[in-house]
Amino acid sequence: MAKKRVKERPDRSLLFRILIWFLEILLVVLIAYGMSRLFFRTVTMQENSMEPTVSVGDTLLLDKAAYRLHSVRRGDIIAYRNTDNVNEVLHVKRVVGLPGETIQIVNGQIMIDGETYREGRNLPAIIDAGIASEPVTLADDEYFVLGDNRNGSQDSRYTSVGNVRNKRVAGKVWFRIRPIRRLGSV
Repeated sequence: MAKKRVKERPDRSLLFRILIWFLEILLVVLIAYGMSRLFFRTVTMQENSMEPTVSVGDTLLLDKAAYRLHSVRRGDIIAYRNTDNVNEVLHVKRVVGLPGETIQIVNGQIMIDGETYREGRNLPAIIDAGIASEPVTLADDEYFVLGDNRNGSQDSRYTSVGNVRNKRVAGKVWFRIRPIRRLGSV
């Protein structure tokens, strides 16, 4: 007697596992996209004001949530806008002066509340003190920023930039993603 051939049906458990696997991948991608949009942003350095720390063309990762968790600290590299316009280009500089402090540049040295500021980096003496040749007292929501290229930077020493208000800080620069050969923390 001849056996009837039974048409094989796909294993439902295999299809179910594939569907679950697909949904898990989709969920992870959506969460990663949401996190990156909410907490991170990239910025490309367009000026040489942070040489040698950051070079023109470097692509930097910006942590937009860092200052929701803690306040801006001296030495942080921040991205900020010169105006309240959220579509304005971001500038990248190092925070030197914190709210309430008095900053002055005397004989090429940074003075904070009358004390010489000692940096952990070997940066050249400042030639042009700009408006900081006289004491500059920061308001409760202002920061004094300088580029690491101290003699080739438009920063808080100049009236075109001035003190950076807290609401204009877009976030903390923390990682270089391009060029690949310089990949790493900033």
